[in-house]
Amino acid sequence: MNILFITHADFEQPGYFETWAQKHGYDVEIKKPYKNEQLPDVTTFDCLIIMGGPQSPLEIDKAPYLNQEIQLIKQAIAKDYPIIGVCLGAQLIGEALGAKTERSPFKEIGMYPIRILNREKEGSISTNLPDKFEVMHWHSDMPGLTANSIILAESDGCPRQIVKYDEQIYGFQCHLELTKDLVEGLIANCPNDLKSGRYINTVEELRKVDYDEINHKLDLFLENIKELICANQPNRIKMR
Repeated sequence: MNILFITHADFEQPGYFETWAQKHGYDVEIKKPYKNEQLPDVTTFDCLIIMGGPQSPLEIDKAPYLNQEIQLIKQAIAKDYPIIGVCLGAQLIGEALGAKTERSPFKEIGMYPIRILNREKEGSISTNLPDKFEVMHWHSDMPGLTANSIILAESDGCPRQIVKYDEQIYGFQCHLELTKDLVEGLIANCPNDLKSGRYINTVEELRKVDYDEINHKLDLFLENIKELICANQPNRIKMR
C-alpha cells in the first residue's frame, strides 16, 4: 500500500502513524504544501492521511493551499480510498464533504480522557479499547458533521473527538500519534497555546506523559480500521 501523508508544520509530522506504516512495510510519501510542495496526482497513492497543524479552515485565506488539499481529499473520496485526518486533517475531511469546521466549546491542550460512543454502529474500530481513556489534545477547532457522520468519541471539552464519515474515512480531533520529541516541538513553537485554561496542561504535565501508551492506543485503532476496511473491501488485500 502507498500512503500519502500531508503535513502542515515541521513540528507536526506523522509520528506513530509513520512508525505503524513502516512496521507493515507500506510505502510512505510525505508532502508539505506549507513549503510550496506540489500535491501528487491521486493515482500515485491509495491511502491518504492528513495531519494536524496550526492553520484553521476557518481562516483559509491565511493558508490558501488548504483549498488544494480539500480538492485532493475529494478525489480520494471518489476513489473510495482509506482516509484518516488528524486535528486539522479531520477538519479538512469535513470541509471536503461539505461540513464546515466549527470552534470547539473549549480549547484542549494536554492529556484529557475521551469516551467511546456508538460502539454498536461503528463496526470494530474500538475493539480491545476501553470505554474511557486519556489521550493527547492540541486544538481550538473541531470537524464539521455530515448527515451520515457518526461520533465515535467525545471529551468534556469537545463533543467530536473521533468521527466516522464512512466505512473507510475517519477523523481524529485528538492526537494519538504524538511522541515526546513532537510534543517538545509543539511546546517550542506554540507557546501562546499554553496560556492557562480549563483544559490546558502545563509544560511540566506535558513532559510527564507516557506517549508510548497513547501510541499503543493508536496502533489498536489502526489495526481495527485496517481489518474493517479489508472485510468490507476484499479487493484491498494489499493492506494486510
